[in-house]
Amino acid sequence: MKKKHIFLPIIIAGSLLASCSKDFMERYPTASVSPPTFFRSETDLKTYTNLFYSYFPGDAGIYGEAADNIVKSSVAREVSGTRLIPTTDSKWGWGPLRNINFMLNSENVINYKDVEVRNHYIGLARFFRAYFYFEKVRWYGDVPFYNVVIETNDEANLMKPRDPRTLVMDSILADINFAIDHLDDTKSVERVTKWTALALKSRICLYEGTWRKYHTEFSLPDADKLLNECVSASQLLMESGVYKVYDKTTGPTGKPYQDLFCQLTLDPVADEVILGRRYSNDLSLKHNLQFYITARTQGKPGFEKRLVNSYLMDDGTRFTDQPGYDTLQFFEEVQHRDPRLSQTIRTPGYTRIGQTEIISPDFEATMTGYQPIKWMNIPTYDGNGQSVQDLVLFRFGEVLLNYAEAKAELGTLTQADIDKSIKLLRDRVNMPNLDMAAANANPDPYLVNQYKNVSANNKGVILEIRRERRIEMVMESNLRWEDLMRWKEGHLLTDAFQGMYFPDPGFYDLDHNGSNDVEIYTGEKPPSTGPYQIPASDLSGGTKGNIITNKNIAKTFDETKDYLWPLPIEDLNLNPNLDQNPYWK
Repeated sequence: MKKKHIFLPIIIAGSLLASCSKDFMERYPTASVSPPTFFRSETDLKTYTNLFYSYFPGDAGIYGEAADNIVKSSVAREVSGTRLIPTTDSKWGWGPLRNINFMLNSENVINYKDVEVRNHYIGLARFFRAYFYFEKVRWYGDVPFYNVVIETNDEANLMKPRDPRTLVMDSILADINFAIDHLDDTKSVERVTKWTALALKSRICLYEGTWRKYHTEFSLPDADKLLNECVSASQLLMESGVYKVYDKTTGPTGKPYQDLFCQLTLDPVADEVILGRRYSNDLSLKHNLQFYITARTQGKPGFEKRLVNSYLMDDGTRFTDQPGYDTLQFFEEVQHRDPRLSQTIRTPGYTRIGQTEIISPDFEATMTGYQPIKWMNIPTYDGNGQSVQDLVLFRFGEVLLNYAEAKAELGTLTQADIDKSIKLLRDRVNMPNLDMAAANANPDPYLVNQYKNVSANNKGVILEIRRERRIEMVMESNLRWEDLMRWKEGHLLTDAFQGMYFPDPGFYDLDHNGSNDVEIYTGEKPPSTGPYQIPASDLSGGTKGNIITNKNIAKTFDETKDYLWPLPIEDLNLNPNLDQNPYWK
């Protein structure tokens, strides 16, 4: 077996993870790490920069999205539209930036004699500074940009106002371009490389380019310039030949899309995975993924009905073009669909990896009936904190989608571009290719009704690329929330989230195996006979219809303010030169 190298974030003799602004301004990262004594060897540089990997999202931040893809038993404030201005907020924390700038401003680093080694580690630090500030811009828009370590007597920087979003984004691009030019180009699923930096640049530029295009209320320039930067970064990765879409049938299920996520280690899927987070049973590095999906106490995540409706038929036609599509029962609605549907949720015939028993969706563990299986491995890992499979942070499939979307938004997309991006993802699951001319000639009315802000130019193909992105990238790094924010489609969060359709009260055998799985009842709850019981009052029509989740929560989305987060009160009080985001005052 190939040996797995696991790089752990190293915390040296003290707390390097100060998150509030007061701690950010007060000290060196540790008492034992100071410019005269540290960064004198490559080992020092490597040891210190190992810390930066802890700044990537943890397990729940990778698989636990909660926008309109995945429905849970509770609704986050940003989804329900009930956010309040917080007193403090960890998202406004600056500890990671201090640690990064501490290294970048060290004279021992600046004067390090081996130029190649020096530039590699400076490039690594600037990658993480770009990553850090990209998150800040997504959350807050304008933020103060710091490229120095701020001392307690530096009043000018301590009291600095927010810098314009455009200036911060220019600084982010300067950092990520330096990282691309100087990071190692040796392929690795656990170390940031030149290829990781290109993938991050692709993500950053698509986000910011489309944000500026659709959020005209901010009057931000250079949307097309950023989209072209996304195309260039994506194209460099695509043409490098280093990565490709994982399409092997030798994984645990023999289904390449499902196997991309359910492997215990990322090494077999390194064709596509650009960077991941390592976990290990031997080192007791575990996470909660399978417990989250299978337990009754972890929110009962389930796919939302509109997401399920978005999957095409396996011949490439639109499911929502079928007469009566909205009243089909579970067994019928999942037949002859894009294979990614049955590789992402439990459908009739589903078995756990390593087992032969066919199991139905478990309503004890899913709100909607559409129970996720993405990332799932053998039942051994279902316990609380027992999952050990590696998780994906960046992959080639996302880059292909970024490329196609950026070109479509620019108006430069061709069928040849689709053939080298979207087609590769569809080929993996034996789906027909996207036909650009046909999509533009007949935009999908179902998607037109959802995405209100897509312009007439390339409207049909942009909608199809959004469909592809939603399906391909579900439950990955909270990308759906980011997509809704940059497309200015937050209104989709206000619609009632729905699950399976049931035409009448009674018993239902979801997978037609001769055993009832669900009972829909009216009036008083009857004695249980085994199937999961759902009151008919939880259906959209009272006695029939779709399951309505969180029905007592009235969701709102304020188009004037909810695309950005509010700054915390404590920081506004500490620095009167900071101003609150629009309409949050």
